[in-house]
Amino acid sequence: MAKFEIKMPKLGESITEGTIISWSVKVGDTINEDDILFEVNTAKVSAEIPSPVSGKILEILFKEGDTVSVGTVVAVVDLDGEDGASDEAEKQDEPATTAPAPKAEAKTEEKAAPAEPAKVADEKVTKGTADRWYSPIVLQKAKEARISQNELDSIAGTGYEGRLSKRDIELYIDNKNKGISAPAPAAKPAAKASSPSVSTPQESAPKATPVQVSDGDEVIAMDPIRRIIADRMVASKKISPHVTNVIEVDVTKLVRWREQNKDAFKKREGVSLTYMPAIVEATAKALKDFPRVNSSVDGYNIIEKKHINVGVAVSLPDGNLIVPVIKDADRLSISGLAGSINTMADKARKNKLMPDEIQGGTFTITNFGSFKSLFGTPIINQPEAAILGVGIIEKKASVVETPEGDVIAIRHKMYLSLSYDHRVIDGMLGGNFLYRIAEYLENWNA
Repeated sequence: MAKFEIKMPKLGESITEGTIISWSVKVGDTINEDDILFEVNTAKVSAEIPSPVSGKILEILFKEGDTVSVGTVVAVVDLDGEDGASDEAEKQDEPATTAPAPKAEAKTEEKAAPAEPAKVADEKVTKGTADRWYSPIVLQKAKEARISQNELDSIAGTGYEGRLSKRDIELYIDNKNKGISAPAPAAKPAAKASSPSVSTPQESAPKATPVQVSDGDEVIAMDPIRRIIADRMVASKKISPHVTNVIEVDVTKLVRWREQNKDAFKKREGVSLTYMPAIVEATAKALKDFPRVNSSVDGYNIIEKKHINVGVAVSLPDGNLIVPVIKDADRLSISGLAGSINTMADKARKNKLMPDEIQGGTFTITNFGSFKSLFGTPIINQPEAAILGVGIIEKKASVVETPEGDVIAIRHKMYLSLSYDHRVIDGMLGGNFLYRIAEYLENWNA
């Protein structure tokens, strides 16, 4: 009997455990690849976990409501009956005790010979490793497309724990037939020992002064999200030397444009037109103009990111914060940005964000204006190099230059604040980048 272990997945950086909300299967159920097994809730996201294999549920090791550490086995699947692969594994495990055994072994060898990938997959399952396990349907499609073992191993997977799914192999074969080269799988990060350690300053940092609790004081334990926020903010201040620039922006043209278009936009797109899509668009354009800002630091290496993935901070009903990511924001129209931001914010507040929707950010925007604040000095969202803070839009009496001379007029003004990592962004670059965003907003003409 070939068994496959379903483990609690890691649904995001810094996540160490998840709570099983509900099971969609029970012991004895027959499942197919990608069928939903259970729903899990973590400190950052709630997600439905699909099965990476087909088979029969043998065991469910945890009940609904249990909190389980990442990597712990939560269920076991019997793979018997899948294209004979499980039968082969079982026959290999059983000792040859009957007379026909030699004939059965020959039959097994004859059957396994033309499908080398299946043999490798069986060996991994038999050995109990699942880091590069291939389902029978993937092996079948690879065999039909004459894909070698090395080629199969090189295909990046998007399935459960990075495994190769049916959709991955079909897309790869389709692109290969069209002559489109598949992107190389992402390289694993270099060992920490090869680059300057960022943990040394943390280890030598002074400990916080103990706090005395007096009669009547209420001690409130941080919830998981608040603990993660606390740890990340402290770490970010220790990792990156923060510098903050502030600029005042005249957004009168943007305000007038929104007033003229918001009703028609809502009727046409079905979502409200806020200022955030315009701010994201202006920021994405500036990131294309100044790619160094769209980067990360790895030791003494600067990694300029190819994609512009803008995170937009969202306040949750419980007072915590989460940052959904708009992927390739520079390629989206105002309508596309408005729809994405609205969808992400709604899913965030309902705790329905998927892991991929909170990962991969290259730059973050946080809106202080929502709370009537003029501006703030935001903390960088690691491992990004900068973060933009947006203040409230206010009417102000301002000196305006006209052909007839200077006049005082009522203008709509807002402050933008940019906090950046001084290891890679100097004052000139930070100032020019921030001013470029201001230029796009001041001359808004969507």
